[in-house]
Amino acid sequence: MKALMTDLVFFDTDCISSFLWTDQEVLLTKLYGGRITLPEEVFRELSNPSISHIRRKVIDLVSARSACIKEILANTEEFDIYHYLAISSETVKKRIGKGEAAAIALAKVYDGILGSNNMKDIGNLVSRYGLRHITTGSILSEVLDKGLIDEQTGNQIWASMLQRRRILPSATFSDYLKSTQK
Repeated sequence: MKALMTDLVFFDTDCISSFLWTDQEVLLTKLYGGRITLPEEVFRELSNPSISHIRRKVIDLVSARSACIKEILANTEEFDIYHYLAISSETVKKRIGKGEAAAIALAKVYDGILGSNNMKDIGNLVSRYGLRHITTGSILSEVLDKGLIDEQTGNQIWASMLQRRRILPSATFSDYLKSTQK
């Protein structure tokens, strides 16, 4: 799924981390510069003192106006969705993470695009809320389609992401591409 040039992209922690941990955030800025939106909850997760270099990268993205941090305010539609997904005891099945819940709530309310890899936990919510959705794999595919990387470079980035304990759906980028062409 390709994003429209004006749509905000609301990232959860896992998806944006795939690029931050592997020093590939420039790929995100080339595709979505000025539209990368991190919920405050995601920024908090990325601000863990033990990974201060990741927080610094986010601050650099914000300073360059490639990204922004969006707070969810009380008494808003996005707060109601967020609260239901991450906090409420009424939530069916199991609660999802606060970063995921915030990204979903913001993407829903602002008619944006959700950047998340965790389809196991959020697939039903993507469907329920009618969200447009991208993953690390689809982002790398878009970068490949635009000629910003070749498949070999994609495989190197993918391998680096796996080494950084990112959970991806295939062993290689090439395998991912094959699986999406079926």
